[in-house]
Amino acid sequence: MSCSRRYGPWILVILLPLAATGYGAGFALYEGSARGNALGGALTAQADDPSALFYNPAGITQLEGKQFMAGLTFIAPSTEVTVLTPAGEVATETEANLWTPPHLYGTWQMNDRLWLGLGMYSRFGLGTEFDENWPGRYNSYKAFIQTLSFNPNVAFKVNDNLSLAAGVSAMWFDLDLRRKLQNTTLPGGPDLDFKLCGDSIGYGLNAGARFAPTKKLAFGVAYQSEVKQEVEGDASVGSPLGAKKGDAEGDVTLPDMVFLGMAVKPLDKLTVEVGAARTGWSSYDQLAIDLDPTLLGLPSIVSPKQWEDVWRYQLGAEYALTEVWTLRAGYTYDEEPGPSSTADYLVPANDRNLYSVGVGYQWKGWQLDLSYTYLDIRDRHIPARLEAGVLESDFECGDAHLVGVSVSRTL
Repeated sequence: MSCSRRYGPWILVILLPLAATGYGAGFALYEGSARGNALGGALTAQADDPSALFYNPAGITQLEGKQFMAGLTFIAPSTEVTVLTPAGEVATETEANLWTPPHLYGTWQMNDRLWLGLGMYSRFGLGTEFDENWPGRYNSYKAFIQTLSFNPNVAFKVNDNLSLAAGVSAMWFDLDLRRKLQNTTLPGGPDLDFKLCGDSIGYGLNAGARFAPTKKLAFGVAYQSEVKQEVEGDASVGSPLGAKKGDAEGDVTLPDMVFLGMAVKPLDKLTVEVGAARTGWSSYDQLAIDLDPTLLGLPSIVSPKQWEDVWRYQLGAEYALTEVWTLRAGYTYDEEPGPSSTADYLVPANDRNLYSVGVGYQWKGWQLDLSYTYLDIRDRHIPARLEAGVLESDFECGDAHLVGVSVSRTL
């Protein structure tokens, strides 16, 4: 199916090669920079490079002149789903894919008190794909969600210890969901192929604060508001005899986020930050799509979610080995928001642990940051919900390898 897009082709040129996958809580993304990845996301209190626009924009008041950063995080996920069928257990692995959510930042110091910042990044994404004939195909065999946020900010240095920031964001949201339908008109005949795709733009607000009472201690807090997406697109049901098509529309409220951090310098060359992030997934109570005209008697598709608010706990350490080399390491524990009663194959996941390392290299006005993260997902058993196409299942051997690259320039 070819989906019509309501927004200009320029944004597709940016995003089509940069599909994102959700391996944070639910389908949230926390990969704001290679340095942030290496520190386990614990950059809210430090916030002292251009990726502060992702972690805490109040931190850009520490940046002199004009600074820029661009980069990608390469994500290679894998999960095995073992389902119980009438013929016995069947194990299926997700298709091998490589996802690359991008980040791009620019900061400008206007004077001793005022800074401007502009960020482009992805806060949400989902990529799960199975063989289209696998046993769970009646729930999902392909699910892609992509987002890109355009986020200008203003930061103000109240005094040498306190900085505040605020911004607005426009988030582009793209949805592509596919599953099979049983052929009720020809029992035993080939499955019907249901495809749904659409996009929208939603708007949100953000704010941040950073307080550094001494040179060895800093606190940070940042907030991202909910973003409501009113998706419009196309739906189709395909069969060997042809396809039925129609319009589709629905809405989804993406959650708000609160980031907290405390950074300390026990040694002149060592900085340690501990932090936490709360993601308000309780806003994601269902995924409802209205179809016009109805397809095979389906006026709408409603998938209950009833997700819960969750926390993400972060720890990062950074050591200045020399004037040009910096070593980093981090750990993150990330809670799963989806209860077993509504779990499905769009997000076959559970609580996860992330172990990260990284390095930074400075050369004149340039900086190169590299990171590697191993993400380990706990195994999980979910009950059958045959009306939703979900079989009794075990999510096993879930993990992902993440490699981050960022290049910065100070002018």
